[in-house]
Amino acid sequence: MPNSLLRIENLNIAFDDTPVVHALSLTLNAGETLAIVGESGSGKSVSALGMINLLPSNATVKGERWLGDTDLSTLTQDQWNTVRGNRVGFIFQEPMTSLNPLHRVGKQIGEALRLHQGLRGQAARQRCKTLLEQVKLPRPEEVLNAWPHQLSGGQRQRVMIAMAIANNPSLLIADEPTTALDVTVQQEILALLRELRDHHAMGMLFISHDLNLVRRHADRICVMHQGRIQEIGPVEQVFQHPQSDYTKALLAAEPEGRPQAIEQTAPLLTARQLSVSFKRPKTGLFKRQPPAFVAVHPTDFQIAPGETLGIVGESGSGKTTLASAVMRLVTSQGDVTLGTDKLSSLSGDDLRRQRHRFQMVFQDPYGALSPRMPVFDIVSEGLRFHYPHLTDKEVSQRVNQTLHEVGLPESCAARYPHEFSGGQRQRIAVARAIILEPELLVLDEPTSALDRTVQKQLVTLLRDLQARRQLSYLFISHDLAVVRAMAHRIMVFKDGEVVEQGPCLEVLSAPQHAYTQALIAAAHLTH
Repeated sequence: MPNSLLRIENLNIAFDDTPVVHALSLTLNAGETLAIVGESGSGKSVSALGMINLLPSNATVKGERWLGDTDLSTLTQDQWNTVRGNRVGFIFQEPMTSLNPLHRVGKQIGEALRLHQGLRGQAARQRCKTLLEQVKLPRPEEVLNAWPHQLSGGQRQRVMIAMAIANNPSLLIADEPTTALDVTVQQEILALLRELRDHHAMGMLFISHDLNLVRRHADRICVMHQGRIQEIGPVEQVFQHPQSDYTKALLAAEPEGRPQAIEQTAPLLTARQLSVSFKRPKTGLFKRQPPAFVAVHPTDFQIAPGETLGIVGESGSGKTTLASAVMRLVTSQGDVTLGTDKLSSLSGDDLRRQRHRFQMVFQDPYGALSPRMPVFDIVSEGLRFHYPHLTDKEVSQRVNQTLHEVGLPESCAARYPHEFSGGQRQRIAVARAIILEPELLVLDEPTSALDRTVQKQLVTLLRDLQARRQLSYLFISHDLAVVRAMAHRIMVFKDGEVVEQGPCLEVLSAPQHAYTQALIAAAHLTH
């Protein structure tokens, strides 16, 4: 199609001598959204990165790539630097690894404006503030002055979106742009992207594993599996009349079932008046210290052996901060008791010796895994610390068995985190946690980076592990379908406070609070 905004013909990508994308051909028109879907490792992100020359030096990219009348395969590095960030915006899958931890948010957004528009000083800052308001970030002035680590996963993702749209690109490549966002903000962000697309006649390449979002927000869909296109066509046509077996399996995969019923026993975990506050920085040398920001207001809850407590709420509502307080990873007030041990009074070696009993799977699997360690060392590190009597053979057996449990082959043990997709890295993080056979597992958005088929497998795996080992879960998620399949009870968080709680099915089927009702409506949850 000569008038198409983006045209890819026979794209082949290989790393060293290993082909990963085979004969990919697609077109994208101005004002259109084309979604690429498929399971983790299917080649979605690699294809997008290959299109705009962002793959490492050991990658070989062959085939035709056209952006309008520009032959992308002939561009020099300087020309690429002009195209990327200006004509092409890219929202990356993992915002923490894409944002520079040494620079404040305002400087990072302003850099794109300075390089491509020459904006500086107050004009650039005002444009940055407008962009943050566009992506629905509250307190934009505070966010501009914040460091990336001070923001929640969802807030960081919105900063990435603001950076990508800063120069009104003609092509926006969005790689899982709503992964870290709650369902209400997902709708707002995608509505914003659609509005920007229509206003600027922008084409959007939308990579996602969330088929519900794809169906509501894409015009056409491209289904990939093992680096090959399975089928491509209008969204409703593919959803209603899928042609390939893989597409049919993908559409049929959704977390289902319920966790095993539990007996009423003494609680394993008890939190009383648990709260977290953060000091705000002074705005000037002679200014008063502003009042502390209360991230989590005093909260009480219990988790029984073998029970899952689900926590849902919007990005920045305090869900992850609450989990970090339970794990003793942030300074908090109140009491946390695990069994008969008061965790809130332990520190140093005493706390470290107890950590095998309560483990955490973090929201960002790439940031949580050491890039300098192979998977075997990552998964076995805690095992060697807490069980030093195990022989090398026993450690290897435990690692291989755990990798198998999370759906990874033994051969991956010698590889490094950067060699895996986002979903595969999340499975490695789960393996590292469960190998210690903890009593309590804190799961912070464990399925957000996973496609639906792997989500379903992971939910089944976590429920099986829970039933076999009497594991207790503190399960944080914005995906209400996953929460329904996992949780016995649910707490709804907003602005650091619990606005509603109760048995999971009761809350989801008959929500009492207006905010809970809005969450469920945005998720299009069917009973």
